[in-house]
Amino acid sequence: MSAAGDRASVAVGLPVGPAEAFRLFTEEIDLWWRRGRRFRNAPGERGFVAIEPRVGGRLFESFASDAGETVVETGRVLVWEPPARLVFEWRAINFAPHERTEVDVRFAPTSRGTLVTVEHRGWSGIRADHPVRHGQDVPAFIRMMGMWWGDLMTSLRLHAAGHGPRQRED
Repeated sequence: MSAAGDRASVAVGLPVGPAEAFRLFTEEIDLWWRRGRRFRNAPGERGFVAIEPRVGGRLFESFASDAGETVVETGRVLVWEPPARLVFEWRAINFAPHERTEVDVRFAPTSRGTLVTVEHRGWSGIRADHPVRHGQDVPAFIRMMGMWWGDLMTSLRLHAAGHGPRQRED
């Protein structure tokens, strides 16, 4: 059981089947993951975000900077179960080596396509005064994280709308 304020959850309906939704989330993550400093480490339009498709694969961002190519590993894939579930470790750039959270993404078939549910958990293990919390109390921080993921899932929904409606399962 998780502690209060441990998790933020959002869900979005996509007009495609679970296999296509899983593919769009993982293979096309760079196309729907919003750009800008709120969502990425790279400034402006630079770089790309990718997930290596396997347990132990990296979730990372790569971009060119004045110092050369920079790769920021955000986490590792913990569960890879296409087309139903993906779990990955999530680490903000300012996390200490022992600090981590988890993102659990589930893809459930519906009559209209797929319900994608994202649960970002483990925040109770990150100290209250950590910079990632932006000085917010627990309820405000969890609400902010829900809105952050909500923005990303809206972007995924808009991206998927260009691929639907269909129930592709291959």
